[in-house]
Amino acid sequence: MNPFPGIDGFLGTRASVMLDFVAVAMLVIVPLLLWSVRTARRGEWQAHKLGQMLLGGVLLLAVVAFEIDMQFLTEWELRAEPSPLFDTAHKWTCPVGILLLLHLMFAIPAAVLWGVVIYRAVRNFPAPPTPGPHSAAHRRWGWLAVGETVMTAITGWMFYVTAFVMS
Repeated sequence: MNPFPGIDGFLGTRASVMLDFVAVAMLVIVPLLLWSVRTARRGEWQAHKLGQMLLGGVLLLAVVAFEIDMQFLTEWELRAEPSPLFDTAHKWTCPVGILLLLHLMFAIPAAVLWGVVIYRAVRNFPAPPTPGPHSAAHRRWGWLAVGETVMTAITGWMFYVTAFVMS
């Protein structure tokens, strides 16, 4: 009998299936993101474009599915209750809550940056892509999006471990 609302995950923790999926997905997304940046540095702009478009699409779908799960199916607070670092009476000021807020401080800007960087790249680079006047701005904002994405992954894993692994 499942003691928590929603579908249990597959990693053997208290997390839901979507929390497990996102935790594993970020282990794949971050190296793929770095690979995609490397393709651009090598002058393989079409591979970079394809990689970024695919990663952006996958991330968009994952975020939408994750939010549907978190908002309507899974009560993450119930799953986090056994953690010694979570306090339901002080949800946002206990260590788990603070880590979640820290995570959101990276995740929300990362999602916005991804959208802006991809939109501006599609509008400002020719097809097939080649360097041009937009390259410097794209590189600057792209690196910011990479940093935000990496920090989203790190803070997400920290939240996951403290909320759903620790007992």
